[in-house]
Amino acid sequence: MAENSAAKWEGRVSEALQGATADQIWPMLKDFFNLHKWFPTLANCYGLSGTNGEVGCVRFCSGFSIPSTDGSDSVVSWSKERLVAVDDERRRIRYEIVDSNIGFKSYVSTIEVVEGGDGGVIEWSFVVEAVEGLKLEDLVKKFETGLKSMARRMEVAVQKN
Repeated sequence: MAENSAAKWEGRVSEALQGATADQIWPMLKDFFNLHKWFPTLANCYGLSGTNGEVGCVRFCSGFSIPSTDGSDSVVSWSKERLVAVDDERRRIRYEIVDSNIGFKSYVSTIEVVEGGDGGVIEWSFVVEAVEGLKLEDLVKKFETGLKSMARRMEVAVQKN
């Protein structure tokens, strides 16, 4: 019997928050159907099924962060993502991609916000099957850039309230 042992990539990025606590940021992260409000390259994010923020709900995300697998920059990249775990005490969510046009065959990501620094730290990690035509370091860079912008947007929202 042949064993399917596709290479797995693992990555982790983090971003310190300035002027926002972990408790202030947590509701924004748990708002699973509205990631587009914070993540800079997402044009759309909305619920397809289930109740927002509850395990089992599914969202649709689209944008231009990762090229679609057809090689055309004019085609919008999209994914359907299922929330698989919510931990309010640890301020952590875990989700998986269940369908996409961006080449992910297996993708699980965890986002949490922890106390630290002047307010909190957002940590985003992922485990994904290696994607043809993409380099792990490029994927990590996309996460770093996106998380940095996301953190700044969330800080501004906290300061406005």
